[in-house]
Amino acid sequence: FKDMVSDMVVEPDGENPEGMTVNYRDQGINVFPEDKYKIMKVTLDIEHLSSSDYNFRILNIKYPKYTARVNSGENMAQFSIVSGFLTDTWNSEISEDEGTYSVLSAYYNYDSDLTFTIQANAGYEISNVENIVKEFEKCYYDFVKFNYQQQQKYNIELDNFISNKNETQKVIWGDCLSVLQQLKTESIHCMITSPPYYNVRDYAQWNNINDYLNDMETIIRECYRVLDNHRVFVFNVGDVFDNDNLTTTSTWGKRRLPLGAYFITLFEKVGFTFVDDIIWDKGEVQSQRHKNGDKPFPFFQYPMNCYEHILVFHKHRNDNTRYPCPVCGCLMVNGNAYSEIGIKSWECKNKDCFARSAANRGKRFSAKTYFTQNTKLNNENTIDKDFIYSWRRDIKKINPVIKINSKGENLLGHTAPFPREIPEFAIQMFSYKNEIVLDPFSGIGTSLRTAGELGRIGIGIERDLSLKDNVRKYVGIYLKEFNYNE
Repeated sequence: FKDMVSDMVVEPDGENPEGMTVNYRDQGINVFPEDKYKIMKVTLDIEHLSSSDYNFRILNIKYPKYTARVNSGENMAQFSIVSGFLTDTWNSEISEDEGTYSVLSAYYNYDSDLTFTIQANAGYEISNVENIVKEFEKCYYDFVKFNYQQQQKYNIELDNFISNKNETQKVIWGDCLSVLQQLKTESIHCMITSPPYYNVRDYAQWNNINDYLNDMETIIRECYRVLDNHRVFVFNVGDVFDNDNLTTTSTWGKRRLPLGAYFITLFEKVGFTFVDDIIWDKGEVQSQRHKNGDKPFPFFQYPMNCYEHILVFHKHRNDNTRYPCPVCGCLMVNGNAYSEIGIKSWECKNKDCFARSAANRGKRFSAKTYFTQNTKLNNENTIDKDFIYSWRRDIKKINPVIKINSKGENLLGHTAPFPREIPEFAIQMFSYKNEIVLDPFSGIGTSLRTAGELGRIGIGIERDLSLKDNVRKYVGIYLKEFNYNE
């Protein structure tokens, strides 16, 4: 560590290093002569560093005592005098004297910058540049997210319950909207659910379709907030035959209500991007209701509904934060073209970057490629080829859950469970191991159980307390429960 930074130490006693310029506003970095290192402001959160290759710790959090408010080409010495003691200490053996680390603050920060200072354990030597860049990149992304998450208050006790990685199958008993409003912003990595269908069950009744859709929109807005950026929400819903109660409440007002189409509109209104509508083929129908008795005539015969929608949505909150190059760690990056709606991409402009194209173009990346191009994550989450092949078409035949036995008894205690295949698809395709998967309409607990079995942290929200015994029986002994009271 000391060897690496020794070349970055500037002249003591406030003398201006020859050729040094500072330009925070345009680039956010300090530019040294070509034969010197380029260093970035030390404003990152290193609390979560856990790599076996490193053992850093926070020494102090403080506002820098000295400042360097200089523009490019101005003499640094006339604005800020840094004592020789500080630079001498920096050049000496690494110690816990916070003055050692004040040098960076003194030269490279503003008074208003909150600075996290770090120290490497004695005897440690940094030698792997790639690991250094990856650790810095992780710290930077974590710190940006931490700052964004602090913009809205959340329930700390609830957050601790959710984020505990030692417990992987959990249910929160409470109203869906009320619980969502207490969750930390962008703390969920994947969402999968099937909502209550409009006026199909006794527990899901509304005066009219507009009231239903308004309630769903409010819930989906909160889902958008708590879902992490550039992540996916898989939403299973079926169309229903009922009265929307907007024109009449009479029987003649009943018609096919395309809930799938309504929800696509709602999701896009909230900010999600519609990606796909996978058709769940439920197989041969048993009902004869569509035949209109013995009238085999035109206008009397209609196909029976035997499918539901598996809707896939992306969240791409437009984030203009300047992120470091994943190759060299430099913040000297320029905005590049958008790779998708809402995904800001960047191009590294550091001429000394380790990876440049044949045309001398820098590495191009985005906040999404931070995890999608992470070799370690991908190697640890390889999806079985047979599973991928089974979902190669956007029409998927899945047998409905058999919940009623020959005696007419409900084996699961829930009237509308969905099959394991749907959450399994969402979890395997759109999340990594140890990440948090949330089902805001948990029901019997299919999603949270499946998530736990696949190495994720499965969270369900359910308001129907009469389901407690059935959920405990279905999920099993590893279920953890949280009773949320508004």
